[in-house]
Order: sequence, then structure tokens, then C-alpha cells
Amino acid sequence: MELRFDFAQDNAHTGFRLAHFEWYNWGTFDRAVFSLDLKRENALLTGDIGSGKSTVVDALTTLLVPHNRIVYNKAAGAESRERTLYSYIVGEYKSVKDDIFGTAKATSLRDAAKTFSVLSARFENEGFDEQMTLAQFFWIGSNHQVQKFYVTSQGSLCIKDGFFGFDDVRELKKRLRKLPHTAVYDTFREYAADFRRVMGIRNEQALNLFYQTVSLKSIGNLTEFIRSHMLEPGEINTKVDEVCHNFAELNRAHNLILEAQRQIELLTPIEKAAVKYAADDAERKRIAKMRSTLEPFFAKKRIA
Repeated sequence: MELRFDFAQDNAHTGFRLAHFEWYNWGTFDRAVFSLDLKRENALLTGDIGSGKSTVVDALTTLLVPHNRIVYNKAAGAESRERTLYSYIVGEYKSVKDDIFGTAKATSLRDAAKTFSVLSARFENEGFDEQMTLAQFFWIGSNHQVQKFYVTSQGSLCIKDGFFGFDDVRELKKRLRKLPHTAVYDTFREYAADFRRVMGIRNEQALNLFYQTVSLKSIGNLTEFIRSHMLEPGEINTKVDEVCHNFAELNRAHNLILEAQRQIELLTPIEKAAVKYAADDAERKRIAKMRSTLEPFFAKKRIA
């Protein structure tokens, strides 16, 4: 008998699957909302070098993984942080060398003080007729630092309807909070806890594994890959050091106990001798006292 969910035609789309993904002002995708309508199906992203494949992958990764863990452009084989969240928001696309100072300066598509970026992805669970939309809103603050907030909605929330037409960010956040089944967060931890709860992702390690396997180019040693990315950190070296330390403490305590037992064995005869000596000394004093009374006793007899 085949097991099926209540609303699903079959088990092909089990669980939450990406149905629609869109982004605005992200990297070289400038001043327009771009989207991928996946309809919960698997997708193959292809294109020429520099067409923006890694940019799209980084956008999706940003929605699901803490930003401080991401090495952007990793899908293209980057080993260092050659791209950043800031560079994606302002749309840096090339570096121009200064002939006077000999330094390179990034050229951007957008003015940092006047731009904002939005990422949004809708996941659907056909079996239980559920939806979960994840969105992140970015802008550049006065100190040139990236500012952001996070949104979860158990419904459909598109960029044009939800994030356009606002005067300031506080007004936008207030407007979003009024939407049904929608929450706005200032930290990734709260945002991730919300969507993980709804989507049934019990372990944070699952998202880390997702990030590690994005456009994976080489697994290398399979055992090391599983230990590093699919299992919780074991901290085995710390555990071994702790066991060794505890064993050393127990061994020292055991040796002290053996030493005490040996001392007791050596002191037991002395204790017995001391008890006998005390008894004999008491008897000697008693006899000496009796002896001291003999002379007056016989003197009294002679007088009588």
C-alpha cells in the first residue's frame, strides 16, 4: 500500500520545496525584480561565465544561512571573500585602477545612500497545503554598514506588493507586521528559528550542510566530509583531554588511598604497643603507690 499525504497526488513533492524565488537590486541584477518560477520542481541553472549564476545561488544561500558564515561566489570556486553583502547591494561589477595612486576602486551600479535590496523565496508543502515565504531587506546605513531585517510569512509575499512604496524603513516594518501570519525580525537567529520550526528543520546542521554542498566541486575524502558537514561537531580532542585529566585525577586519588592503607598497616602495631604500654604504665603506677604505703603501714603496726 502506497502512503500518500492528504492533499498530494503522489509523493514526488514531499515536504517544503522551492516554488518561487525573486530578487531586487542584487549584484548586477539592477533596478528590476527578477524571478525564477520553479513550481516545486528541480531546476538546472545554466549560462555563460559572468551571466550571474553564482549571484543567484548566493541570493538563495543568503536567505537560509547566517551571513557571517557565507563565502560569496563560492559556487564559482572562490576561496576568499572576493564578494560581500555590501558589494551585492550596491552592485559592484568591476574595479578601476587609479593611475595616480595605483590603487583599484570598485565601480557600482547603485548609489549606496539611495538603494535597497530585497530577496524573497516562497516554499510550498503540497502534502499539507502549506506555504512559507522567507524575505530579507537590505540597505546601507550612514556609516556605510549593511543594515537589514528579516521577514517570515506563512503565505505568499512578493517583492512588488510587499516591499515597494514606503517612506522609511520603520514604516515598512510596521506595514509588514500588519499582514496576516507575517513576522518581522531584527536578528537572523529569531528568523531562522521561526522558519525552521514551520518547515520541520530540527537541526541547524542541516542548513550548514546545505551551504557546504552548494555547487560542490570536490568532496575529497568522503569520511572527512561526513564528519565535517553531516555530523554535529564532536569536539573529540577536548573530550579525550578531559578523559585523560579525569583518569590522572582518579589515579592520583587511588595512589593516595594505597599510601594511606600502607600507613595504617605500619601504624597498627605501634597503636597496639601504645595501648599495652599505657596499661602497663598504669599498673606500674598503681603498684608503686601501694609500695609507698608499706613503710607507714608497718610503722603503725610496730607502734601498736
